Amino acid sequence: MSIEKLVNKLDIAEHIEKFKHFFSREHSLYIQGDQELHFRYISALEKLEFNSPPKTASLQNVFMHLKKHGVLHFDQIFELVKIVRYLRYFKNLKLEGILLEWMSKIVIDERFDEVEKYFDAKGNFNEELDEELYRYKNILSQHKQTIGDSLKRLVHSSKITPYLIDTQIHYINNEEALLVRGGFNHVLKGSVIARSSSGGFYVVPDAVLKTKEKIRTINQEREAILYRYAKEFSTKLESMLPFLKFIDKEFEKLDNYQARVKFAKSENLSILKAQKDDKIVLVDFIHPALSHPKPTNVDFGKNVLMITGVNAGGKTMLLKSILASAFMAKYIIPMKINAHKSHIGSFKKIEAIIDDPQNVKNDISTFAGRMKQFSEIFKLQNALIGVDEIELGTDSDEAAALFKVILDNLIKKHQKIVITTHHKRLASLMADRDDVELMAAIYDEKARVPTYEFMQGIIGKSYAFETALRYGIGVDVVNEARKVYGDNSEKLSLLIERGSELERQLKKKHAELDKRLEGVKKQEELLKEERFKLEEELQKQKHLLQKEFDEAINAAKRAAKGENPREIHRALNEAHKKKPKQKPQKERNKHYTFKVGDGVKYHNSTGTIVELKGENATIEVNGLKVRVSTKQLRPAQIAKPKIKANVKVNVEKKSGLKCDLHGLRSEEAIEVLDKFLSDALLDGWDEVIVYHGIGTGKLAYAVKEYLKRHPKVKSFKDAPPSMGGYGAKLVTL
Repeated sequence: MSIEKLVNKLDIAEHIEKFKHFFSREHSLYIQGDQELHFRYISALEKLEFNSPPKTASLQNVFMHLKKHGVLHFDQIFELVKIVRYLRYFKNLKLEGILLEWMSKIVIDERFDEVEKYFDAKGNFNEELDEELYRYKNILSQHKQTIGDSLKRLVHSSKITPYLIDTQIHYINNEEALLVRGGFNHVLKGSVIARSSSGGFYVVPDAVLKTKEKIRTINQEREAILYRYAKEFSTKLESMLPFLKFIDKEFEKLDNYQARVKFAKSENLSILKAQKDDKIVLVDFIHPALSHPKPTNVDFGKNVLMITGVNAGGKTMLLKSILASAFMAKYIIPMKINAHKSHIGSFKKIEAIIDDPQNVKNDISTFAGRMKQFSEIFKLQNALIGVDEIELGTDSDEAAALFKVILDNLIKKHQKIVITTHHKRLASLMADRDDVELMAAIYDEKARVPTYEFMQGIIGKSYAFETALRYGIGVDVVNEARKVYGDNSEKLSLLIERGSELERQLKKKHAELDKRLEGVKKQEELLKEERFKLEEELQKQKHLLQKEFDEAINAAKRAAKGENPREIHRALNEAHKKKPKQKPQKERNKHYTFKVGDGVKYHNSTGTIVELKGENATIEVNGLKVRVSTKQLRPAQIAKPKIKANVKVNVEKKSGLKCDLHGLRSEEAIEVLDKFLSDALLDGWDEVIVYHGIGTGKLAYAVKEYLKRHPKVKSFKDAPPSMGGYGAKLVTL
């Protein structure tokens, strides 16, 4: 569907025409390029006070003539001058931000000044800049004065007065003439150039004709000079053709932006850009064709919106409002809307199936026409489609079944569809879908008039009988129709409406419960994560306390060397105060018999028993073998590792734990290193050393990049030469 047809169907043609008047010259409604960037320019321009550009013509013919080495007319050259002058004016405004950045890239070619200076504000050629033209101008002025004086003398001449029909100077075919009676040739020599309706003669005196001839000769000389200038200007402009095309393109962008800003300000409208989704939320939208409208508010986030309810209640206008708002957002055309609360998605195509497609000439029925229209819709992708009276032209029950399947297939093709219908059958068939939104026109039963307002989530009554009464159908006719319709049909209609409403309410409650359950699960995960963080922090604090205790013991030892009993006792007391308190071992291990291979928990580490000797056990934890009492162990499940890597881990006095990754591929090494750092953090180590070797450098690079990303690594550096140098990293946790 063409833009013109769509605009007419949506009743926004007058609005679009008003908008077009703000263009300097005719443009396409769509601005080519990045719409997000266009909107940023428009938003910046809204904050600026500026004059509108002058009306200009298209320069395509101008560029074509220049490309073919043609000579331009002065009016064509002046079109270029107008554009350059406006851009120069705009550049001199107090710009900032994105507008300043844009205009700073537009540099006016200095050669253009040699052309521009010859034209005044109205496009007249400034002849005073050429000595010869200026002289001719003065001579012409004198000749015109001579003609005027000659005619005035003749009019007041006593010889000619009896032959004058009037004393006016007439302009016939751009010639000054006198209107005289027959017989004038006895007293006046001249040429008859026309006859009047009353039988008089329009005569140009010979004296005037001679002066006119001189004027024509001078004008020919002037034209030759002006043509020379036009040729010279055209040659200069031809050399500037790339610059002129660039200027024209930038002016066209600016013209598109300013037209939208000026239109919005003049009509108190808002500018809303289409977003990168298919959601439509309208708040306080007013269709421009309505004179006393009620603002439209609708939340259309699903695939299908079905509008039901009272006849003449505004269903069709709601459909047009949704499509019109999407159209104007797509083309960034100002509209009446709450821009801060509204949201309109982006659609490649917008189609409106509103009129009755019946065509006698083409021998096509209403329903057949509808089928033809829908067959075209199936070819579209990412389209917004509006269908007014979807079941028009055929049996409503058959149409309901057919259109349900059609709508199901259109939804699969990611189409977004707005439908109006009077029949509840189709609405009830579609009501159980999560991607279908219902909306009903509200009827004031007390006042017996539609309110032109809408309620979401329900199927509305058509109020056909009430509408008939409101538009003048007799009460007796309507009452007879009610009897024919019957109570059972009325009850069935109400059941359909109520059943659909209850079903949607139930689905809404299920959705709310699912959402709450999801929230509970997320909260559970957060609590687990918080517990892990607390345990990790506890281990760090224990490590710090142990470190302080060791420092205090060392202080006590230093005091002992000084053989000062008071200092010794004081240092020992301080050390014992700082010693971490050990929790008593739970009695549950008292009667548990361990065996080699059992998984056990030792403090916060998990390991495996490799040897048992009486009450003592040797356990292996992360590659370390530790001999402990079985009373300190608790049973635990051990998951068998998927990757068995030869990693040497031992304790070194200065550097803490060390991890040897020699011989491993990068992926294996990173997996081993990740586990190693986790164990080191759990055991309270704040410094470890990682050996990766030098080799090709791939493993060293992988280790370095991983350490950069690890959230618990405070810093790392190459190890000292005595500890591996460039082939190792000293890591602080």
